[in-house]
Amino acid sequence: MHWGGKFVGALVGSLVAGPVGTAVGLLVGHRYDRGRATPEDWRGIGALFFEATFTAMGHVAKADGRVSEAEIAAARSIMSRMHLNAGQVQEAIRLFGAGKAHDFDLEETIARLARASRHRRSLRRAFLEIQMEAALAAGSPAPAMRAALWRIAAGLDISRVEMVQIEALLRLARTARGAAAGAPPPSAGDAYRVLGLEPSASDADVKLAYRRLMNQHHPDKLRARGMPESMLPVAEEKTVRIRAAWEAIRSVRGL
Repeated sequence: MHWGGKFVGALVGSLVAGPVGTAVGLLVGHRYDRGRATPEDWRGIGALFFEATFTAMGHVAKADGRVSEAEIAAARSIMSRMHLNAGQVQEAIRLFGAGKAHDFDLEETIARLARASRHRRSLRRAFLEIQMEAALAAGSPAPAMRAALWRIAAGLDISRVEMVQIEALLRLARTARGAAAGAPPPSAGDAYRVLGLEPSASDADVKLAYRRLMNQHHPDKLRARGMPESMLPVAEEKTVRIRAAWEAIRSVRGL
């Protein structure tokens, strides 16, 4: 099978329906199209990303001792959203099964991915988003599943704070997609997690975190840094979530 850069972009963008993952997918495709990586580089990363995605997913699903029907359905839903052909689906199923094996080495798999993506932090974060998305699709992850997710995050040099932030953003995105009309405001707990803070954070820390995130993700800032126009609506969606978190905290604190 040939896994080029366009596949990696499509994979990330289609798997993670939230704003961050979609943006990463678009960025990967954009970089490939701009010639910032060779086809050989992207084929290697694409093959490794695909293998690691489904083996790690199988491992996380099995972490609590058994794979539920809901977890299998979540994995198949992800395969469907990737628009895999019949051969790719069979390969994904095989890899998912391999990840469930008792002798599967998660650390080595993640270490290989980390080495291949050492200059692509956004790709590493997107990988964790995919694993978190699969775990959340089957319900609230069991403690053993969370422990496996943390091993993945640690292997990719992603902090616990960032991992919690990813989960909060994905939960907000799932809630918004399921809402009949408009997205409900986030809870105070989710709002703090989106900003990467604890409720005990000072007002100054809250304001600083909000401004930092808006600086990182605001469409105008990203446009100035060279982001293609096609990505800007996705960036705007994320800023809406960040603003919603800020407004929820500001309301509680009377800022």
